[in-house]
Amino acid sequence: MPHVLIMHEVESYPAWKAVFDQASAMRKQAGEISYRLLHFDNQANRIVHFSEWSSLDAARRFFESPELDEIRRKAGVHAPEFIYLHEIERGVL
Repeated sequence: MPHVLIMHEVESYPAWKAVFDQASAMRKQAGEISYRLLHFDNQANRIVHFSEWSSLDAARRFFESPELDEIRRKAGVHAPEFIYLHEIERGVL
């Protein structure tokens, strides 16, 4: 299963989250299947977005689009780092 790990700092989590939620249909249409949001310990504005995608090509097209650059700017995102991953194993202990 393809995954994307994004780490970035946001100016304000509530403001960023509102934009993130507004883009849910756009993300689903682009191929995002599921997501998890996390923040760094003691740094509520350092966000990790971990998501499952239909394909890494679809994820790259979405995350590297000029339209999304503008959305990130409006959401107050700083220096996003994108890591594209292929799952090799999953387990529960």
